[in-house]
Amino acid sequence: MPMGMADIAEVLWNDFLRHSPANPRWPDRDRFVLSNGHGSMLLYAVLHLSGYPLSLEDIRHFRQMGAHTAGHPERDAGLGIETTTGPLGQGIANAVGLALAERHLAATFNRPGFDVVNHHTYVFLGDGCLMEGVSHEACSLAGTLGLGKLIAFYDDNGISIDGKVEGWFTDDTPRRFEAYGWQVIRGVDGHDPEAIKRAVRKARRETGKPSLICCRTVIGFGSPAKAGTKSVHGEALGAAEIAATRVALDWPHPPFEVPAEIRAGWDARSKGRRHESKWKKLFKDYRTAHPELAAEFERRQAGSLPDGFAASAAAALADAHAKAANVATRAASQSALNALAPALPEWIGGSADLTGSNNTWHGASRVLTAADPAGNYLHYGVREFGMAAIMNGLELHGGVRAYGGTFLVFSDYARNAIRMAALMRIGSVFVLSHDSIGLGEDGPTHQPIEQIASLRLIPHLTLWRPCDAVETYVAWADAIARTDGPTCLALTRQALPAQPRDAGTLDLVRRGGYVLAEASTSADLILLATGSEVAVAMAARASLEAAGIGVRVVSMPATRVFDHQDAAYRATVLPAGVPTIAVEAGVTDGWWRYVGARGRVLGIDEFGRSAPARELFQYYGIVPENVVRIAHELLGNSPPAP
Repeated sequence: MPMGMADIAEVLWNDFLRHSPANPRWPDRDRFVLSNGHGSMLLYAVLHLSGYPLSLEDIRHFRQMGAHTAGHPERDAGLGIETTTGPLGQGIANAVGLALAERHLAATFNRPGFDVVNHHTYVFLGDGCLMEGVSHEACSLAGTLGLGKLIAFYDDNGISIDGKVEGWFTDDTPRRFEAYGWQVIRGVDGHDPEAIKRAVRKARRETGKPSLICCRTVIGFGSPAKAGTKSVHGEALGAAEIAATRVALDWPHPPFEVPAEIRAGWDARSKGRRHESKWKKLFKDYRTAHPELAAEFERRQAGSLPDGFAASAAAALADAHAKAANVATRAASQSALNALAPALPEWIGGSADLTGSNNTWHGASRVLTAADPAGNYLHYGVREFGMAAIMNGLELHGGVRAYGGTFLVFSDYARNAIRMAALMRIGSVFVLSHDSIGLGEDGPTHQPIEQIASLRLIPHLTLWRPCDAVETYVAWADAIARTDGPTCLALTRQALPAQPRDAGTLDLVRRGGYVLAEASTSADLILLATGSEVAVAMAARASLEAAGIGVRVVSMPATRVFDHQDAAYRATVLPAGVPTIAVEAGVTDGWWRYVGARGRVLGIDEFGRSAPARELFQYYGIVPENVVRIAHELLGNSPPAP
């Protein structure tokens, strides 16, 4: 691909792309995404030649430890790499999010004579991206939203790792994209610079539809023996074929040597400074004409929260604490959004078709459509993977933040985009409701058992599973403030009782795990729980305390947050030597590290069943009476009378 799409890259980067290698984070730069990320060397080559701080040593050490030239592009805004691509299809989905952010910000901030947001998103993609289902999810929505500044180049070379794709990929791709509502530019010779230029100009003239430029290319172009074959996809050419290719391409220079006149022709630093300088002059005049808008634009670009937001969040938490309402945490989440979102105009929410179920709509929500791109809420449709990957693109763009909802069990559909958010350490927020067997009659296909534990395993991802409205508010405040990784909020369908707290306990919720209820005497036992099971632990505590057993209840809504606390604090919450029972309506594996070999874990290590929630909790023993029984067994007491 780096050889097959080189002619396209040369035209795009030298004739159309507005960027500034001297300031890769310039807000109004064009965005470029390499969705077929296995061709990463093409991106590294053009970044190096254009003047980005990607050294020749990095190029020499391609895919080696310590080099900035990974086998697939890894996000590094300072080097001009906009997003991490690798799993095919996610790059184009990220690009949809990038283009959507541009459209939204332009509608929000531009004023007559002041197009301070005015750039394109370009993406290279191949057959593999188009075979992956996420490309359908994202590109379908892109057409519906009329993202006219999204331009994709389809590397139609007919080859994948297994060989000629005609044996397994016979889609009529142009008609597919026309059906989505895209402009399709067919039959472009991907090795004819003039044909490529004409296609790009046509794409740029279309402002109401995204464009797909279908480029016929030859994989490994220039290799006499291997061009057009699967062997050039992932194998080195070899010394003899490299020599033959140099002859075929009339390139007499030794490896890693670029003639001075070619370097000078590629160097985009001066041109980039001119682009940026012109924009800065425009923005200076914009600041004079529209000072409040300019200040808000700069705040968002800096990623700062509005002045006074921390105080507003604290007041909202205090209000939730004072009301002490018994509600489902999905409803508490909506209340938190109603309290916090109006002060956060940069947040774009949404849901994968379950708005009324996961409560992601708030009082200040306004649907974002092709006709109203300044809206702040997206109906993603039944597209969980596409939603998550588009959210990542929104986050990557800058100036907007993204949250989106679905049922927790469907996080499996979105899993790889959630993983990419964690890998890139961006602040996407995934609202995952119906968090356990508590959703009831929809049955085992919809009842999450292993999802919470598996999400907790993802590095840099924080998962909050709150037990009541107070913990839900704290979870949202943490997710909003967090910019170094994504957050998942696991929320209940069923109502949960509000837990009693004093001011000191209220302040400890933010630490991810804390003592919710202390033993009336010295603690003989610790009950550790999350989410809906905290109420189970509290009811069991009352029975055990009545029997003369001192019981501490620890609520741990966010294990990763708790794990990052200092050792002294963790030891005060879970002191060594005290028998501990963990309770969560899901797989038990993750809890043994907290309870130790002498402890117990009460959970569910099989799939659920279709029945009302109350019956399910009773069937699986996630009830106070069973916790009491296990406690007596653990302490060596006689079991209580039935």
